[in-house]
Amino acid sequence: MVCWVRTLLFISVLVPAFVECRIRHYHFNVVVKNETKLCSTKPIVTVNGKFPGQTLYAREGDNVLVRLTNHVQYNVTIHWHGVRQLRTGWSDGPAYITQCPIQPGQNFLYNFTLTGQRGTLLWHAHISWLRSTVHGAIVILPKKGVPYPFPKPYKEKVIVLGEWWKADTEAVVNQAMQTGLPPNISDAHTINGHPGPVPNCSSDDAYTLHVETGKTYLLRVINAALNDELFFKIANHNLTVVEVDACYTKPLETDTLFLGPGQTTTALLKADQGIGKYLIAISPFMDTVVAVDNLTGMGYLRYNHTLAFTPTTFVPIPAVNATPVTSVFSDSLRSLNSKQYPANVPLTIDHSLFFTIGVGINPCATCFNGSRAVAAINNVSFVMPTTAILQAHYYGINGVFTDDFPAKPAIPFNYTGTPPSGIQTMNGTKVYRLAYNSTVQLVIQGNTIVAPESHPTHLHGSNFFVVGRGVGNFDPDKDPLKFNLVDPVERNTVSVPTAGWTAIRFRADNPGIWFFHCHLEVHTTWGLKMAFLVDNGKGPNESIEPPPSDLPKC
Repeated sequence: MVCWVRTLLFISVLVPAFVECRIRHYHFNVVVKNETKLCSTKPIVTVNGKFPGQTLYAREGDNVLVRLTNHVQYNVTIHWHGVRQLRTGWSDGPAYITQCPIQPGQNFLYNFTLTGQRGTLLWHAHISWLRSTVHGAIVILPKKGVPYPFPKPYKEKVIVLGEWWKADTEAVVNQAMQTGLPPNISDAHTINGHPGPVPNCSSDDAYTLHVETGKTYLLRVINAALNDELFFKIANHNLTVVEVDACYTKPLETDTLFLGPGQTTTALLKADQGIGKYLIAISPFMDTVVAVDNLTGMGYLRYNHTLAFTPTTFVPIPAVNATPVTSVFSDSLRSLNSKQYPANVPLTIDHSLFFTIGVGINPCATCFNGSRAVAAINNVSFVMPTTAILQAHYYGINGVFTDDFPAKPAIPFNYTGTPPSGIQTMNGTKVYRLAYNSTVQLVIQGNTIVAPESHPTHLHGSNFFVVGRGVGNFDPDKDPLKFNLVDPVERNTVSVPTAGWTAIRFRADNPGIWFFHCHLEVHTTWGLKMAFLVDNGKGPNESIEPPPSDLPKC
């Protein structure tokens, strides 16, 4: 197969003949189906009638074509979370940021190439709260003939962690926005769509991982939950982390994984225990006063030849506020930083940014208490436009956004101490402008306005290196002296610790509009989001591609 024939058919662009490549075709039909969980049934939005959705398989270097057709009553988009989308921002997916949503009865062809990436990612809806059920895994295999930089496993298993509401999640978020109050928390956590045994329901709808004694399995674990950071444990078994967010890591042996929403962790599991049934447990992390779904999701690891009615070996789960467990796990991750997979950390910085993030309260005459919960970055609560920002940028449409997002808070304060008296935020659709190939250091500082909280924060269009993290206020004189600039972990989503900070570095080598937001859906809904505008460089290879002819209209 040669690229030019297939590319001509699908995107009307000729590339030189005889360039060998692989094109992966997928058809995503967004449909409603009835799903029964927790002894009750409700209609949910799905892709191809599956929850979680199907796994998208491809190899590094492949061109992926996904035709999405919307058969439901809601507007829909899909985000390919962690896919860099080099020059193909039109396919990134966040509604009103890079595209107008796909309206009922309409379709759109997502078209992107997996350049320089291999590992585990996820796809999910990126409009309202539809990603509660519209999500699935992305598995990017190495190029043919290229081995993993770790022992080859016997088998690979995808494990998608999620949340389940008995109520319609669109109704949940709509009610919250009308009242100004926090939305209702979920009713259960799921493993590959199964909650396991839960109170007040006789159905033991549990996921079972079948293993063979002596074999090694590669577990691709994905946190697709809306609002909960999660611990993952298997009774009596250790896991060896070898990759996070589609970036190889130095092997890290642990008995507990920690994943924020949007994060992926790939780990080796050795089936080295006695024949039997062992509990798989996922439980939430919340080390502040915010309400959380405290129900443990349960599944089973079952060895072949285990007798029926064999008792389950249980596992102690971390306390819901086990901050030290999250810190040890996060601080222990390191990039592989080998000759083949180097850690190209920017050592000189063009833009030194300081973003303080958190929740606030704004007046609201129609809300329950006369006020509304909001969230903001540098005191700017993002207002979603009605025209996609990327389209406005590409076509020079005025009045959609401004490029004056503040590089630091307008008024410094004691971010993790006593909150200032004025906590009302300003509203705006603002972006921060970056020249092509410029380098960025961004310190993300949590604050204690209303309540401190851990924030899993996601950058579209680029990976970044996590060079430092800490609790309290970032010290610009002392803390950079402790930065890891040799082998920091490379990610696309990172948790900013409660009443603490995280420092990241990245290179703006991907022209376009790139969303930056908290991946707790409640905080995104409240406005904890902004976007980077990366200008074109020199020539077509450093410029965003023209928009596809079938790009949805608002």
